[in-house]
Amino acid sequence: MARENYHELLAFVTVARAGSFTRAATQLGVSQSALSHTIRALETRFDMRLLMRTTRSVAPTEAGARLLATLAPRFQEIEAALLDLVAVRDRPAGTVRITASGHAADTILLPMLARLLPQYPALNVEIDTSDAMVATALPPADAGVRLGEHLARGMVAMRIGPDLRMAVVGAPAYFARQAAPTTPQQLTAHTCINLRLPAMGNLATWEFSRDGYPVNVRVEGQAVLNGVPQVRAAALAGLGLAWTLEDVVQEDIAAGRLVRVLEDWCAPFAGYHLHYPSRRQHAPAFALVLDALRYDGAASTT
Repeated sequence: MARENYHELLAFVTVARAGSFTRAATQLGVSQSALSHTIRALETRFDMRLLMRTTRSVAPTEAGARLLATLAPRFQEIEAALLDLVAVRDRPAGTVRITASGHAADTILLPMLARLLPQYPALNVEIDTSDAMVATALPPADAGVRLGEHLARGMVAMRIGPDLRMAVVGAPAYFARQAAPTTPQQLTAHTCINLRLPAMGNLATWEFSRDGYPVNVRVEGQAVLNGVPQVRAAALAGLGLAWTLEDVVQEDIAAGRLVRVLEDWCAPFAGYHLHYPSRRQHAPAFALVLDALRYDGAASTT
């Protein structure tokens, strides 16, 4: 038997379901006369009547009912498969790679992943904290998290978190031996815990500001560490004063395990921003991550 015209079969199923040539023609986007011609051609090919026509309705004949029972589920399966294919096309999939500090990963990125990933099984996010302070957005990374919004050429900075503050803290045992400093300059007479920046190799400068007046201090001490958790642990052990992000030691301050000094010299500053290459279109997976991380919608470009 010659291969059947599937367009004619779809036309038959639509008319039989609708019970009307007028409604079926509207659903198929064709004229009623063209649809009638298609059904007549199908009936001619089968050499049998498939539809009974009256002035008020259209109904399948016995042969038409048997054909409808066979065809209708098949067309439903095809429609479902096509809808699923479209869903796969539109569903974000693939891997997004982000470089970030451990603190940014813990406070910003991981909470975002906990909300986002269960909704999108085909989405993967890789976070690299091995060289945190560089936080580049160059291959193989798609984006990097940095403090502030200062941009390299051709990059976009999107805010992903609130303003942050630094805190200078020490253990009660330390202050039992040393009087608390009242100005940043007095830190040079104190034992301080230095942080070595992983990417650059140099020691972090302790930065302060009050009433718009900045003061930068290079401190000295016996302990030099390259991780924020280790700096906190050293402060708790009484090894000296630590300069670290406020939220890292907030619970310790509230519990009395650490004492805060120079609070009025620690002004808020721009928090974490996601830096990524400027381009007009993004892959669906990357665009989804951008939307999930966006803090206030503000972005800067260069």
